[in-house]
Amino acid sequence: MNDGTDAPSLAPRRRRRWLRWLALGLAVLTLALAAVGWVLYERLNSNIHTDTDTANELAQYERERPTALVAGAQNILIIGSDTRGGPGNGQYGEDSGTQRSDTTILLHVSADRRSATAVSLPRDLMAQIPSCRRPDGSRTNERFAQFNWAFELAGPACTIRTVENISHIRITHHVIVDFNGFKRLVDAVDGVEVCLKQPIDDHEAHLKLPSGRQVLHGEAALGFVRARYSLGNGSDTERMGRQQAFLGALFTEMQSDGVLLNPTRLYPVLDAATSSLTTDAGLGSLRKLYDLVRTVRGIPGDRVQFLTVPRRPYPYNTDRDELVQPDADQLFRQLREDKPVSVSANVRPADSKPGGGHPGGGPGRHGKAEEPGAPEGTAGPEAPGGYQAPTDSGTPADPSPSLSPSPSPTAPPTYEGTTASRGNCG
Repeated sequence: MNDGTDAPSLAPRRRRRWLRWLALGLAVLTLALAAVGWVLYERLNSNIHTDTDTANELAQYERERPTALVAGAQNILIIGSDTRGGPGNGQYGEDSGTQRSDTTILLHVSADRRSATAVSLPRDLMAQIPSCRRPDGSRTNERFAQFNWAFELAGPACTIRTVENISHIRITHHVIVDFNGFKRLVDAVDGVEVCLKQPIDDHEAHLKLPSGRQVLHGEAALGFVRARYSLGNGSDTERMGRQQAFLGALFTEMQSDGVLLNPTRLYPVLDAATSSLTTDAGLGSLRKLYDLVRTVRGIPGDRVQFLTVPRRPYPYNTDRDELVQPDADQLFRQLREDKPVSVSANVRPADSKPGGGHPGGGPGRHGKAEEPGAPEGTAGPEAPGGYQAPTDSGTPADPSPSLSPSPSPTAPPTYEGTTASRGNCG
């Protein structure tokens, strides 16, 4: 008969057995979580499309490219492609087999990571586009033409070289995002708030919205930043200002702890961002993108600035732009030298400048024509879409702006623009 004398000896054995099973369970759980984390990391990492062709092409022109003046400063060219190819993009028109840079932004991140400046480059800006190699190996002619033709003619390498010619700023990295990618990113942060003074009904932009404060999600957000002729004076300058305010609000939303510290919200954002991007090898991994995001996360919203390069109507075709000088050169010099840039919602126009140009923009334009303006008799071959672009031969006095340095003013100018802290409803 068991008198219970062995009961105390059984208890420690049971506890030890229970602890072993607990340790084994925790080990299995840890391994499972690590495996899931690795799978998710690899998925995000593999989402990114790395563009090595552009780096190879740019290497051919290394001697003519600008030199970076400040170590650690980053100049990232963000190209919004208007391609109609890919899932979800067909509703914006037929895919012609070509694409233009619908939106181009030069993002300068200071070396000390205390400020960031995003400069919009008008797609209609008349610029000197160098001779570039097409994907099929043929070459384009050098031409003075509409800026966004560079992307359609020969892709991102040609766009980067054109921007570097205009600004004398060394482009460190480039990022390409299409319509569908933009929509997914906005949806991943649960939308972006805007405030509309009047209703919008824009068939071309697929947009119909009431007036007032509201949150826009993917499709409506894309229509809002693309809309042109139904809002304000119909100018591309005004549309760029609207894009800048929207991107500022999007930056603030992504920067918030509600996104960055919440895994259930962070993963969709990372998945949308990585699957939407084509980048150079310098940003072509999740770790590299994370390092960039981590360095700018601490920048206050009022130090994240958005503006349009100073521009005014091009004399030969007021549906096109030219740079306002010396304002544009001064802005580019500040960025090259990593010096602070100041923006304000209201800047006094420089009355002495033709066309009413002033830092950050000029008067709006209403035309819808897509053909670049050129003096009679200067049209040249090879323009995309059946149009003809100006060439260097036979052109009257070159109306393109000089890019030579001008004396620095005693105080840097203030440019018309906005900040991330101001957002859409500021």
